[in-house]
This record gives sequence, structure tokens and C-alpha cells, in this order.
Amino acid sequence: MPRYEFRVEVQPDYLPEQSAPEQGVFSFSYTITITNTGEVAAQLISRHWVITDAAGQVQEVKGLGVVGHQPLLQPGQSFQYTSGCRLRTPTGSMQGSYFCVAEDGERFDTEIAPFLLDDGAKRVLH
Repeated sequence: MPRYEFRVEVQPDYLPEQSAPEQGVFSFSYTITITNTGEVAAQLISRHWVITDAAGQVQEVKGLGVVGHQPLLQPGQSFQYTSGCRLRTPTGSMQGSYFCVAEDGERFDTEIAPFLLDDGAKRVLH
């Protein structure tokens, strides 16, 4: 049986120029690289994100594709995109999954491991 697998790499970044900490607005971007590490061409159909801020507030985001694309990746091929989110706290985390369909009709999910969103400020812990 062929292997169905996408690898996901994430590079988060704080966007101070789009943030207003005094108003509780912290903006982040994240650049995602998706690589088909499987043996069959497959298409990313939809995404599901769970975004949690430091206060425990959770946002769920579901939708077709990523940034308007539903990339079809041949084995070894990659697709990269950048998107973003806003939090009400200076730190938080994101995790999620992509729903994919291989050329042979096999359906599979690709998990996106949790990653940290952090404004990089040095904080004094009491």
C-alpha cells in the first residue's frame, strides 16, 4: 500500500508594525511549507486551525484550501504560503490539520503540531 504523507514546517513571526499592545492587539504571521513526503500525488483540500491565546480564548478557523489555493503536490514537491492571525495577548499557540485527497482517491489528514506565537518581549515573572 502506498504511503500518503505531507510534512508541515512552520515559521511564526511577530508583526509589531501591525500590533497595538496598549489596545490588546498582537499580530502574527506564519509561513508554512508543505512537502509531499508520500508516494502518491495529493491535493490539500481544506484546513482546520485551533488558535489559543494566553488567556485561554480559543478561535477555530475552518475553510477550503490555504490562501485561496488547493495545491496538488507531486511526491517531493513543496508549497509555501504566509498567512496571519491576531491575538489579544502577547503569546499564544496554534495547531491544526489539513484534509487531503490523493490522486488515487485515498483521503488522509495531515496534523500540524502546536507552535508558539510570541511577541518576543522580555517579561518579569513574579
